[in-house]
Amino acid sequence: MNYVIVDIETTGGTPKSSKITEIAMYKTDGKVILDEYSTLLNPERKIDEFVVRLTGISDKMVENEPKFYEVAKKIIEFTEGCIFVAHNVSFDYSIIRNEFKSLGFDFRMPHLCTVRASRFIIPGHDSYSLGKLARSLNIEVQGRHRAGGDALATTYIFHLLQEKCEKNLQKFIQQDINPKILHPNLDLEFLETIPNKTGIYKFYNDVKQLIYIGKSKHIKTRVDQHLKNNSTKKGVEMQKEIHNIEFELTGSELVALLLESDLIKKHKPIYNRRLRKELFPYGIFLFENESGYLQFYIDKIEKKIDLPLATFSSKIEATKFLTEKCKEFTLCQKYCNLYQTKTSCFGFQVKQCFGACIEKEAAENYNVRVNLLIEKLSFEHQNFYIIENGLQKNEKIAILVQNGTYRGYGVIPFHAVKKKHMYWEKFIDIQIENKDAKTIIQQYLRTKEDLKVLPF
Repeated sequence: MNYVIVDIETTGGTPKSSKITEIAMYKTDGKVILDEYSTLLNPERKIDEFVVRLTGISDKMVENEPKFYEVAKKIIEFTEGCIFVAHNVSFDYSIIRNEFKSLGFDFRMPHLCTVRASRFIIPGHDSYSLGKLARSLNIEVQGRHRAGGDALATTYIFHLLQEKCEKNLQKFIQQDINPKILHPNLDLEFLETIPNKTGIYKFYNDVKQLIYIGKSKHIKTRVDQHLKNNSTKKGVEMQKEIHNIEFELTGSELVALLLESDLIKKHKPIYNRRLRKELFPYGIFLFENESGYLQFYIDKIEKKIDLPLATFSSKIEATKFLTEKCKEFTLCQKYCNLYQTKTSCFGFQVKQCFGACIEKEAAENYNVRVNLLIEKLSFEHQNFYIIENGLQKNEKIAILVQNGTYRGYGVIPFHAVKKKHMYWEKFIDIQIENKDAKTIIQQYLRTKEDLKVLPF
């Protein structure tokens, strides 16, 4: 397998508006440099003054150099059959793709980022910027902020990564979307506009039927994963049907979870089968044994008439949670159904249980701690807001729980953020609580220790 290590210099500005002023490429098998190519380019526009000072590349230097379209064929030939590698690959790769797009050519290659790979393979460095990482690895950069010098330094870093972790390096290769396996009318240009921010996304088929709803903290990354997923029959089927994509930014991960749950229940998309059946199929239940001790156990909710104290997406998740709480509240492993025995539990043997399992500790004393955990499984407050950052600076997202019931969420604008919470309810979009909303909020509160909760 061959790789082409790439670095570019640009005119500056946003990635979408930048044009290439210099490109350098080194072809390697991972150990030895096989070929190289570099050239200055006339970007056909003025270079930002800041970039001139940084790179030394001026308008005069490039005025007689070839334009991108004149070297485009050479770039395609040089990179053919290779893995595209760069330090912060998303920058170089996206700008080169944009240059080809302006020529009407869809340039796509599998690609690898040496920043991401370095963080995993050689952890512990203070910085993974090219200059600082190269210096810490004793790699000399000749001509920093010029394509040739930076590309060569990246090549040496890549050789080091290959030497240390050749097999595992393959998992850092990102496959690009293959348009041939997608719906022919899916707008690939639109995919480039999807932001990598928190929110929900929706997939529609060609008769405008909503077929899938998802949420993510990084929408673009998640959508790309769907469009590249060839590992499951469901994934391949859905890829072929996706005709249109919509997204909605929420700012808050909790709001995205609540909105996703609500929309799935309303629309029942065909590819959300797992979520349609049950988001949280397992629960923690409680009963009192013949000796008066309160006992916890985990079971499937569909089997039970009684309501669970808490619900979970898997038995493993429920067991892990109960194991942690058993230790935190000094409860008996036997009476939490975590240790099967007819005598004392293992916790008693290592002095982490006071002996409820052999009735050494009185039931009334043991049950006090059980009831403390039960209280914690419910909302700590009956009335409170959960506060998270909004989409814009100075605004906040507020999720309202009133009288122990989820009421809705809304954006608190900057002029109202510092006002007392009694003024906030008018900004809340009132929702009808479904059976999963409370569980979603409880789970979120359990897993986000630094979450801002404002009781009232």
